[in-house]
Amino acid sequence: MTEDGGKRGDGAPPRLDVLPRELRAHLAAVERGTGESMRSLLEAVLAVGRELELPQVLRHIVEAATALVDAEYGALGVIGEDSTRLSQFLTTGVSEEQIRAIGPLPSGHGILGELIRHPEPLRLSELSEHPASYGFPPNHPPMHSFLGVPIKVGDKVFGNLYLTGKRGGKAFDGEDETVLLTLAMAAGEAIENARLYEMSRDRQRRLEANAEIVAALLSGQGEEEVLRLIVRHARRILAADLGALALPADGDGSLRVAYATGVDADIHDGLVLPCEGSLVGASFRTGKPLISGDVRHDPRITAGPPRWHGLRYAVAVPLAAGDTVHGVLLLARSAAREPFTEAGTDPLLAFAGQAALAMELAERRHDAEQIALLEDRDRIARDLHDLAIQRLFATGMTLQSSLRFVDHPQARERLLRAVDDLDETIKIIRSTIFGLRSRGTGRARQGLRARATTAVEEAARALGFTPAVRMEGLIDTDVPVATGDHVVAVLGEALSNVGRHAHADAAEVSLVVRDGLLNLTVSDNGTGIAPDGRRSGLDNLARRAEGLGGGLTVGTPRQGGTRLVWTVPLRHT
Repeated sequence: MTEDGGKRGDGAPPRLDVLPRELRAHLAAVERGTGESMRSLLEAVLAVGRELELPQVLRHIVEAATALVDAEYGALGVIGEDSTRLSQFLTTGVSEEQIRAIGPLPSGHGILGELIRHPEPLRLSELSEHPASYGFPPNHPPMHSFLGVPIKVGDKVFGNLYLTGKRGGKAFDGEDETVLLTLAMAAGEAIENARLYEMSRDRQRRLEANAEIVAALLSGQGEEEVLRLIVRHARRILAADLGALALPADGDGSLRVAYATGVDADIHDGLVLPCEGSLVGASFRTGKPLISGDVRHDPRITAGPPRWHGLRYAVAVPLAAGDTVHGVLLLARSAAREPFTEAGTDPLLAFAGQAALAMELAERRHDAEQIALLEDRDRIARDLHDLAIQRLFATGMTLQSSLRFVDHPQARERLLRAVDDLDETIKIIRSTIFGLRSRGTGRARQGLRARATTAVEEAARALGFTPAVRMEGLIDTDVPVATGDHVVAVLGEALSNVGRHAHADAAEVSLVVRDGLLNLTVSDNGTGIAPDGRRSGLDNLARRAEGLGGGLTVGTPRQGGTRLVWTVPLRHT
């Protein structure tokens, strides 16, 4: 390798000056002991240092160790965060069929655990004679000679190299131990470099992800798209098989999965979970990340349908900004993957905090926009009240005073109708003013005009086109809140039927309040209602109308398609 870490040309001799001083001293000791091993060892040391991806580094280490000491079998065990068990176990010399026949990989008992408890070189001519040995599981190949050495990264033991089965039936000797210790030292340096590279790459990914999320929020992109960005980036950062984002539901203390992607995402998407009995709920309550080593049998997870098939490891990370938790990210991996660790989830913690801050800034920006919108509505309402209504009222008074100068009966009748129309117009404007000044966002404070418009806009996504809308009358003042709830539900169901069954490319919605009646009409240019089609949805709409003293009619206009008319009285008792 060159000074900057690049590869040298194939014909260039390997250089020792690029290696750490302590490692060079070990190599010199090996060279004094035997010159034959030096070249192979140096090549192995440089080979494990070329890789930057940690999985490839670990694989090269165990393969190089096996070749250097002429062992039949080799393994590298990575010690978990609790320092008592193995979190990873990489093998060489054992086939995939043998691994499946043996069963679960070892977690650190017996001889393997001996090196975890006592991180010193261990050399045995016969494995079974050691007091810590208690045999092999069924289908395990026979092993006799053994050599194990620890791998240290800095001052901390990262894992252990295990070699068994010296070829030729020999036992491992002191030279093998020295060679393996030297390789272990080089492995520690390579692992540290791979970790630094991984941290740098993760930091770059987080910066890119947060920049994309902030740009999406501040550019006015829809909330759903921003949530998808957060989940997709989080899943990429932790290389998870499933990613989901749970947000607080409407004031009932539960959480709703707003978006999920990956393994069985459709089971999680839209799922509502209580804070008690779910991993995301526990993380939301405590504001702390939680790791599950077996998500299918975790006692903290008791709510919701079965949804963890094929998954084993999970981590829930709160999206927290200050003392406020905006939601929880859930990531899960399959049993064939590595478990989540506290150190491994640190990159996601930083990302989650920055994503939560971006969401909070976007909420404040949205609040500021809403305040500006409401202030503008107040101004329009004042102008309508102070200018438009007064002018219309004055015009009506002028027309009424002019009646005594008009002798022609038809002319007098037209003037009276004009005065009545002005009165009706004033009522409509006053209804509009009431809607403009409704500051609440709750169901009871939001006008029916706005709610009906929102229902049409939401249906347009599924329809593929936006229906034409016509509204007439004192919709926001004369329609009771409970009746308005029925209107919104009926409108949503009617438009949903258009999308599912009509095969239409145009539709029209009419909402009219007149003479004490509310008429909702939804028409389309589709294929019409089949004589043998299901009518359960229409029966529900009819029962809603009948419950309010009204009725439902469904027919086919002359030009084709379907017309649904839902009518209820506004003073039904």
